Amino acid sequence: MRRDATADAAARYAEVRARSEALCAPLAIEDHVVQPVVDVSPPKWHLAHTSWFFEAMLLAHASPGYAPFHPAYGYLFNSYYEGEGERVPRAQRGHLSRPTVAEVLAYRAHVDAAVMAWLATQPPARWLDRLALGLQHEQQHQELLLTDIKAILGHNPLRPAYACADTAVVSLAGEHLPQAAPMGWLEHPGGVVAIGHAGDGFAFDNEGARHEWLLAPFALSDRLVSNAEYAAFIGAGGYQDPRHWHADGWDWLRQNAIAAPMYWFRGEGGDWWHQTLAGPLPLPPQAPVTHVSWYEASAYADWAGARLPTEFEWEAAAGRGMAWGDRWEWTASAYAPYPGFRRAEGSVGEYNGKFMVNQQVLRGASFATPPGHERLTYRNFFQPPLRWQYTGIRLARP
Repeated sequence: MRRDATADAAARYAEVRARSEALCAPLAIEDHVVQPVVDVSPPKWHLAHTSWFFEAMLLAHASPGYAPFHPAYGYLFNSYYEGEGERVPRAQRGHLSRPTVAEVLAYRAHVDAAVMAWLATQPPARWLDRLALGLQHEQQHQELLLTDIKAILGHNPLRPAYACADTAVVSLAGEHLPQAAPMGWLEHPGGVVAIGHAGDGFAFDNEGARHEWLLAPFALSDRLVSNAEYAAFIGAGGYQDPRHWHADGWDWLRQNAIAAPMYWFRGEGGDWWHQTLAGPLPLPPQAPVTHVSWYEASAYADWAGARLPTEFEWEAAAGRGMAWGDRWEWTASAYAPYPGFRRAEGSVGEYNGKFMVNQQVLRGASFATPPGHERLTYRNFFQPPLRWQYTGIRLARP
């Protein structure tokens, strides 16, 4: 193994690991433990889990003689890997007052030192690939950290702000990016298109195998649906009209008394406001609507006389220059394996494949996505009711 390859890996490792801690630096100690809803994990848990991943998926296999930092941490910080044994149920992660934040940071420092020492041994390329997976995994958790921090603070009656002023870590202005108006349409002739990852760069296993897909001619909107456009849907009675909703979505809406996107609320004068990482602010009309479920995205598209794009239409249009990256965009596609998909051997094979049921694909990225983590073939996926992520709406039509 070339020394420059391991040196590059060490530099990238240090950079990614430092960013996770920088994202948590503005938090109070109390913020690190809160879990307001089951989908949110406490920031302290993210910091520990990403360290456990390097222990369990890399050091335990590639670094002879490595001993886990603490014998119970696998139980505390395993997320969903059945092959790695029992674990704390997801809904109970907020019960873990111990280990303390200081102890978790000591755990991270221990793992960091072990990884750096291992890299100094010039490990084989296949294990550097596993290290790259661990770093991409941590970047996924950095995106989750921002959305989970927003949920933690946003569920607090005081509506506190996330006081991160370091724009090198994250620019909070990304929540309010204006878009061009009016909406236009990008036409695509259809035909046979190549879908999926190709080349030597990193990709998750669910992005392959690259394959061909036949598309009918279609058009996608050249920007995302705005807050003002979505507010018009609300004003027109969209949440009271079952004609636009799937049956599951209509049941979800009524059972949970949903009447607007997550974090929207009425100000004293009756205007729409929303909770942001910077605290409560007036709703910017031209910014992309966000924090909507797949049910809401689909209902809005139906009301607007359109539909959601398939993930194949999205990738084909993005490959021809369609602007993207402001929000994760819901698609009409169920999360399923591509032809030729195969799970990896061992616990790491549980990373994506076992979730290929009852979920919808999202494409794109958001301002919460770490720099360099976005790519054209990235397949995110969530269940239809979930909306705590920065999810948005792009329209499609024949």
